[in-house]
Amino acid sequence: MNRSEKTETVASLNATFNEAAVVVVTRNLGLTVAQSTDLRLKMRDAGASYKVAKNRLAKIALEGTQYGAVAELLTGPTALATSSDPVAAAKIAVEFAKTNDKLEIVGGAMGDTFLDVNGVKALASLPSLDELRATIIGLVQAPATKIAQLTTAPAAKLARVFGAYADQKAA
Repeated sequence: MNRSEKTETVASLNATFNEAAVVVVTRNLGLTVAQSTDLRLKMRDAGASYKVAKNRLAKIALEGTQYGAVAELLTGPTALATSSDPVAAAKIAVEFAKTNDKLEIVGGAMGDTFLDVNGVKALASLPSLDELRATIIGLVQAPATKIAQLTTAPAAKLARVFGAYADQKAA
């Protein structure tokens, strides 16, 4: 990698760190190309990215960002998972690590908050942004449904009473 490629890589990583809501550092302990590709596809589907970068270049890119504390985790064969959704990258990385022992979660950060392994796992257990939106929509719609049921209930009760009264008169 020549000097201009290194500069471009650092600039690209720095832009990624400035846009990300969460950074998860993983350690690759012998992932095959197929496994790594599978992980990247899962990350992409969730709106996250997974990049393997030289630790020295990643540390340079981290300078001046809110994720500077992550630099101490960059030792050995590491990779970075990032996403604008605070939960997506952590969720996919933790789920993949459960089924594949060759991927180890090292730690990460969410904004200025440094996360250890347990912090990343706790973050992964939270609902994603889309799941939260669905829950809020469900909560907003629930009262309207209940109001509709309550307004139709007295009319239905009256109809049953009149029906029962009519049956008594006919008998």
